[in-house]
Amino acid sequence: MLSAASAAVVRATLPVVRAHAVDITAHFYPSMFAAHPDLLHLFNQGNQADGRQRVALASAVVAFAEHLLGDAPGGGFDMVAERIAHKHVSLGIRADQYPVVGRHLLASVAAVLGDAVTPAVAAAWDEVYWLLACRLIAAEARLYQRAGVEPTALWRRWRVAKRLDEAVDTVSFTLIPDRDDAIPDFTPGQYVSVAVDLPDGRRQPRQYSLSQGPGRGSMRITVRRVRGTAATPDGMVSTHLHNHLAEDDSLLVGPPAGETTLVPATSPVLLISAGIGITPMAAMLDHLARTQPTRPVVAAHADRSPAHHALRADCAHALAGLTHSDCLTWYESGQHNDSRPGRMDPGILPLTPDTTAYLCGPVPFMRDVRSSLLRRGLPAERLRYEVFGPGMLDQHTG
Repeated sequence: MLSAASAAVVRATLPVVRAHAVDITAHFYPSMFAAHPDLLHLFNQGNQADGRQRVALASAVVAFAEHLLGDAPGGGFDMVAERIAHKHVSLGIRADQYPVVGRHLLASVAAVLGDAVTPAVAAAWDEVYWLLACRLIAAEARLYQRAGVEPTALWRRWRVAKRLDEAVDTVSFTLIPDRDDAIPDFTPGQYVSVAVDLPDGRRQPRQYSLSQGPGRGSMRITVRRVRGTAATPDGMVSTHLHNHLAEDDSLLVGPPAGETTLVPATSPVLLISAGIGITPMAAMLDHLARTQPTRPVVAAHADRSPAHHALRADCAHALAGLTHSDCLTWYESGQHNDSRPGRMDPGILPLTPDTTAYLCGPVPFMRDVRSSLLRRGLPAERLRYEVFGPGMLDQHTG
């Protein structure tokens, strides 16, 4: 809990910090990396280049301050904090790295706000940071213990047992341990981090959902190549994996992580995805078909075209193994399924009072679908979603 003295200072200065939060984090990252270049391998440099990472950090700090002051719903930030903890564990973030981040973050607050940062202001925002840090450190310690790993020995080498072209610009890699290590337990909906050493010598991590359920003696990731635009380059890691990772090659992989997982129950399930967001849904479908074949399931997916629709055959096979299932599909390039338009219409998605819905796809897509389902009466606690990258902190999806 924030002390009374600090709470008064934070409440008075929050509007100024909020207005300059992105400027603060824009100063913070270059400053920290200059002093600690070893931390570069923990951060997605694509998100650094386009500014999304600094927006995400600014949003997180401001949201936590609002939470401490009681100006934001506690449950919303609780979910964000859980996401951050899982992401940190997937990357091997250590408790001893938090003082480094805190020191540079508070120095950036002083650099941007100047004389407005009195000793009392600095102390109050330092208290905000450490309340957040301690909360995350504790959550991450529990997750490391549950996974049976140490952050200093996070990465294991896995071998590519199979490479399969799934769709346009999409490849699946089936992974098995490079040694006689056990396959870690995971829950459908979780993801793993992979780390690749790029030709320029940089190591870069990325997160990919596991696209098959547990119990198969392997883990599978499905990677869509990120194509650049006039304003953005090609994705470094996805391009590297597509161009260079072949069968029998090895890959550094972290432990399964992620809190948006299939809830054990017997009630109806609605799986909603767009694009490569189908990957966790494919794992859930695979698991449901093998463990709960009588559970009611509806899978709804939107994609650019049939040629871009990854894992379509796998999902169809799983749905065929369910006794109460339906599949709804929308393509941008035309019409499909009873002449419905290419853009998903969430208003026709079937709901029951006890449906649990899972979403994965671009943030704008999930925001639109989530808003529609809430308007139709689906309780927020029965709506779960997965987001990767800085979009995980988007409060409009939380």
